Amino acid sequence: MALIETEEAARRLARAIASDLSLYNEEKVVEGITNDSLYEVMAEELEEGRALFQSRVTPELYAKNYYDRAVIDILVRSKAHIDSRMW
Repeated sequence: MALIETEEAARRLARAIASDLSLYNEEKVVEGITNDSLYEVMAEELEEGRALFQSRVTPELYAKNYYDRAVIDILVRSKAHIDSRMW
């Protein structure tokens, strides 16, 4: 399979991976947001998603942190309605 070479496609992939993480790990995400421990609670899943993203995009696109941005947008910002010490 050819590597993704466009920024738009890399962004879409990153957001799809982050969306899947959120969908399939809702309880962990809520726990992590509530206790301000999202990155600890989701460490394994986040690293698995990162590895998948890295395997599918060019090194130049990986270096642009699209995956990290998608994680923040989808796993953190979209859960702003949850009571947390973070906000």
